[in-house]
Amino acid sequence: MSVLLWQPSEQRVRAANLTAFIHEANRRFGAAADDYPSLWRWSVASPDSFWRLVWDYCGIVGDGPGDRVVDDIRRMPGAAWFPEARLNFAENLLRRRDEADAIVFWGEDKVRRRLSFAELHAQVSRLQQALAAAGVTVGDRVAGYLPNMPEAVAFMLATASLGAIWSSASPDFGVQGVLDRFGQIAPKVLVSADGYFYSGKAHDSLEKLAAIVPGIASVERVVVVPYTRERADIAMVDKAVHLADFIAPFAAAEMRYVRLPFAHPLYIMYSSGTTGAPKCIVHSAGGCLIQQLKEHRLHCDVRRDDRIFYFTTCGWMMWNWLVAGLAAEATLLLYDGNPSANDGRILFDLADSERMTLFGTSAKWIDAIAKMGLEPAATHGLDTIRTICSTGSVLAPEGFDYVYSKVKRDVQLASISGGTDIVSCFMLGNPIGPVHRGEIQARGLGMKVEVYDDSGHPVEGAKGELVCTQAFPSMPVGFWNDSDGSRYRAAYFEKYPGVWCHGDWVELTATGGIVVYGRSDATLNPGGVRIGTAEIYRQVEQIDEVLESLVIGQDWESDVRVVLFVRLRPGIVLDAGLEARIRKRIRDNTTPRHVPARIVQVDDIPRTKSGKIVELAVRDVVHGRAVKNREALANPEALDLFRDRPELM
Repeated sequence: MSVLLWQPSEQRVRAANLTAFIHEANRRFGAAADDYPSLWRWSVASPDSFWRLVWDYCGIVGDGPGDRVVDDIRRMPGAAWFPEARLNFAENLLRRRDEADAIVFWGEDKVRRRLSFAELHAQVSRLQQALAAAGVTVGDRVAGYLPNMPEAVAFMLATASLGAIWSSASPDFGVQGVLDRFGQIAPKVLVSADGYFYSGKAHDSLEKLAAIVPGIASVERVVVVPYTRERADIAMVDKAVHLADFIAPFAAAEMRYVRLPFAHPLYIMYSSGTTGAPKCIVHSAGGCLIQQLKEHRLHCDVRRDDRIFYFTTCGWMMWNWLVAGLAAEATLLLYDGNPSANDGRILFDLADSERMTLFGTSAKWIDAIAKMGLEPAATHGLDTIRTICSTGSVLAPEGFDYVYSKVKRDVQLASISGGTDIVSCFMLGNPIGPVHRGEIQARGLGMKVEVYDDSGHPVEGAKGELVCTQAFPSMPVGFWNDSDGSRYRAAYFEKYPGVWCHGDWVELTATGGIVVYGRSDATLNPGGVRIGTAEIYRQVEQIDEVLESLVIGQDWESDVRVVLFVRLRPGIVLDAGLEARIRKRIRDNTTPRHVPARIVQVDDIPRTKSGKIVELAVRDVVHGRAVKNREALANPEALDLFRDRPELM
């Protein structure tokens, strides 16, 4: 039975962008919508009208939308969105030119900076001229090896303004991790900071940069951005120039924007790469713009002068999602460094100090601060926050409880889920609807999301594969170096031809919400019964001694047995009593099938750079198979803790 945790006030519903959008849909297109569910049904039944209205309502700048919204929507892949339109992504994000804050940046407790919209425009103008002078033109690649700092945003905008393609990675990537990504896409210009701060310490990037540059033959210029020092010695880095010298010849001027087709590439992003070389996913300028504007304006209720934040690095898609907030004329609050600084309070300090309206983070971080015993509602005001977003992994029902009891009572908690594959979301918040415990509020507008059983039939109230049965604008253009599209089709359309299969194991609930049980390729199958890993995590991680856990299915005696790994609080040992409590909690709150055959204590759990645990990589190690790309992990040494465990022999 669903438990209601929050309901928006009548005043909030009246003031919401979504309410105004419903009125426009009814007035212009006869949508006959009076709430979110009816609007969603109209949005997928009338995609031409819906996406045309999104273009107009969000005020997209460009030559368009044209007479045709989409050609051949039944083709997946292959549908062509707004084929007559031309636009420039940067032009839409730089539409505002006043003295209000465009970007506020905190680099842990070391750096504080802010740029107005006018200052951001001026900086991007100088970078645009400098990149053009360096030979960057339409279709060239510019790569950023950068912290989440203002220069990352400015370089991306300058790149996009020229019709070039931006790609980024965070500075905690090792040399091979960068080469595995940027080495595939042949960038002309590489941008790097001199270093970054984490946990109060400065970490150098120049030594790694010196090893990276010789491995990417296409790089003609390396631009070094000052961050940890005023003017670092860059003599060791081939082709390097200081940022100040790179832009010195150019004064701020009016921007010139190259307007290109809707499907023109904007970003190259990367799969996690834990099972091989990362896939290079190419996203379009128009698709990113219209989809992210829809999500900000309608699903997150972002308005002009809002102040929005997401804890992210430049190596995670949430950075690309966040920066699009400039198109809604909102202020970006950027933070780089350890999110647990100041005893876990730093992000709440930022929220109060900078009047944050949208607070975005990961489910893992919410769980971590709950384990730390933080009570932000008692230590901070958080008066301006209207929305808290959570993504990256499944937010457990107890995470919902924690937010509403210890963080803020009157807030829309929007658990959201999508991925790098679509640089946006399939499932999102609904600012005019209720929040139920443990549920994502709604399927995204314009996203014909369904749940398929093993036979490929749609089901409700039962677990199955998350699919999208109709094309949408932010589908990738394709994969880099995949000329015949075979790798792209194999990644998403092989299981159900003509249908996007996302790889999530989910259930549509009676409230219209969604429960996510984990990745479908990591589901457990003991005795032929499919179990989502999140069902076990929800129980185990409520036990105080357990900091985090990871569960896999181990091949065993012609079947599969469930194996649970736990990382415990310092000084605690997994004994028979704690094992019994873990098993009892799982059995009491799920089924006997969920109870692990083995529970094993480990000192660390491997995760990707964006914080996601890597069940498949651990499963490979346990079965003696090689993990093809350890460089994709934030802590690859943790994999060795799972190798040749006597408990599993």
